[in-house]
Amino acid sequence: MPGEVDSPVSPGTGAPGADGAGPAHPSSAAAVTTGALARRLGVSPTTLRSWDRRYGLGPALHAQGRHRRWAPRDIAMVEEMCRLTAAGAPPAEAARVARQRFAGEDSPAPADAARSSKAPPAPEGAPPPAPPPARPAARAGGAGSGLPLGDVRQECRGLARAAVRLDAPELERRLAESVGQHGLAVAWEEVMMPTLRAVGRKWESSGDRYVEVEHLLSWHISSTLRSAPLLLPRAAPRTGAPPVVLACTPGEQHSLALEALTAALGERGVPTRMLGAAVPAEALLACVRRTGAAAIVLWSQTRSTASMPLARHVAGLEWGAAGARRRPVVLPVGPGWDRRACAGFTRCSGLRDAVEALSRLYPAGGDQRSG
Repeated sequence: MPGEVDSPVSPGTGAPGADGAGPAHPSSAAAVTTGALARRLGVSPTTLRSWDRRYGLGPALHAQGRHRRWAPRDIAMVEEMCRLTAAGAPPAEAARVARQRFAGEDSPAPADAARSSKAPPAPEGAPPPAPPPARPAARAGGAGSGLPLGDVRQECRGLARAAVRLDAPELERRLAESVGQHGLAVAWEEVMMPTLRAVGRKWESSGDRYVEVEHLLSWHISSTLRSAPLLLPRAAPRTGAPPVVLACTPGEQHSLALEALTAALGERGVPTRMLGAAVPAEALLACVRRTGAAAIVLWSQTRSTASMPLARHVAGLEWGAAGARRRPVVLPVGPGWDRRACAGFTRCSGLRDAVEALSRLYPAGGDQRSG
């Protein structure tokens, strides 16, 4: 993984230690810094320091005057900690098992406990210690997330690890970084959605477990989408133009995809009115009439909430003076809609497709009124 090793000292060079008193620790050749290890594992450096203080899962190399370095055995220990917590083990128990497996003993875990520089000698005649058990193979989804991610962007794996550990600061940082680097559409379709789907699959296969992971991840994604104007440059808004109204069908509670579309349209300068989850039909019709909407996006997650009569009724609305009557464009979006039943309506295959279709209603420099 890029950047996981920070200029290790070559073995056998006899490089002096930081105080110039002698050669560096022989294991320093393969050691990495806390920052490099954090990037490698997809956690924050603060999390690694917290594990060191609370559970004693810290680096063994402490060269005076230099950053602490994580040796291969230290790295294996925290990787095991990641794997176990991702599988649902309590952090304290996961740390105990990781110490036993890779340190050879259940070492103390208080933050300020002094670490012994040498292991106590074995009693005379005692059998040699058994080798540590083989480490189980990483689960599908990779890199210790415990989620069925499959073939996804590397950013998904770091996001999944942070979500499983309920690491809110790391979730916030990674989501903002993804939006800033890739833009809203790519961040939603290639980073946020694959991770959300993996959490959903894990939830379905694990009973009531991972509900808290899905809720925390969804909340932070929603927060990131709403803060998108602070993360990305925006086109000038079309002042005076009729808006796009976005609403979930009656009974539909899943509005996250509409939040992503609202943010992506705002990035283009398209005016919107976001009504959110479970919008009653009467409220939707009142909003459409009062705003003179250019388009209405109706989201349905499941077949049970997809209402074709409502979509047709909204599409049949008219307003304006005689001879200049206007109707809105209606987009039924989401997996709940039947493609055959939606014949005659504009169909979009994803967020980017919907953004392009709706942006075409607002030509640059024009004050478009949908007809």
